[in-house]
Amino acid sequence: MMLDSRHLLRLSDDVGLFEHACGAIPRREHGYCLDDAARGLVVLSRERGLSAELLGLQETLFAFTAHAHQDGCFRNRLGFDRGWQDAPGLGDWWGRALWGLGSTAAYAERAWLRTEARLLFDAGARRRSPSPRAMVFAALGATEVLFRTPQDEPARRLLGAAVTAIGPIPAGHDWPWPEPRLAYANGAVAEVLIAAGALLSRPDVLADGLRVLGWLVDLQARDGRLSVVPAGGWSPADSPPGFDQQPIEVAALAAACARAHAVTGTGRWASTVELARTWYLGANDANTPLLNRETGGCADGLRADGVNRNQGAESTLALLSTFQLPRLRADRFSGIGVS
Repeated sequence: MMLDSRHLLRLSDDVGLFEHACGAIPRREHGYCLDDAARGLVVLSRERGLSAELLGLQETLFAFTAHAHQDGCFRNRLGFDRGWQDAPGLGDWWGRALWGLGSTAAYAERAWLRTEARLLFDAGARRRSPSPRAMVFAALGATEVLFRTPQDEPARRLLGAAVTAIGPIPAGHDWPWPEPRLAYANGAVAEVLIAAGALLSRPDVLADGLRVLGWLVDLQARDGRLSVVPAGGWSPADSPPGFDQQPIEVAALAAACARAHAVTGTGRWASTVELARTWYLGANDANTPLLNRETGGCADGLRADGVNRNQGAESTLALLSTFQLPRLRADRFSGIGVS
């Protein structure tokens, strides 16, 4: 399945991507956020032969990210009046910005865009966030840079710092997770450990990443479908199913499994990527598709009685990124770089 950009373009204007939608109609009053611009850069960087419309959107999202930057930090929320609503910081949006910039620096088809994205990535990569999740997202950008330049020291240091921020993986099988509670985009934590193990020649970290990813899959795959961590998270006392289930959780798990498959070649991981794809198509706890084939958008969440009918940017980009995975070159995920 090639990139279905209909809803992505519907959510965009000459500033960025509208964060929210009512059904498939953008809610302009809620404005834009850097989180979604960065997610859009990741998705668009993966595509070859972008249309003129999508090339324009890629430039718009990059310009939004550049506008959000200040001395290695980033703002996140911009109102429809084009006024910033927050101060520069190092939250999740900083990490996602580096993820989008690293992806653009590595894969954008136009050399000038790769160059400008790399300059911004380097500025942000000097910083360290106190948030482990933000460090995880930033490290995913570092893995993209290292695909192109495997010995790049700023990217290697950032990736290593993210491993430290994640912390040790507990021994045993009951709760081998570095946090007391599963939160959001949990698969990204496992993916960073797997990537760091491969790219930094850390077999111990790679083993931890594969072990914790296997536990996540076992926890969230049952009866031939995914039943993922809900929006409120999970503690050791909780059990599935839980609602609302979020597309970003499925996308993070799928990306981690694609990385694990590229590194190990084990078929189990490719099978889980397929479970993620079919989750959007209706193989889920509500037996309801989240993909709206008429609009190309994705429902914002899965509930026990169906779906949240709104089709915002985060959910749609999560769907698009998941459906891209089977088309990506395996060496992009394996840690085999090219000069």
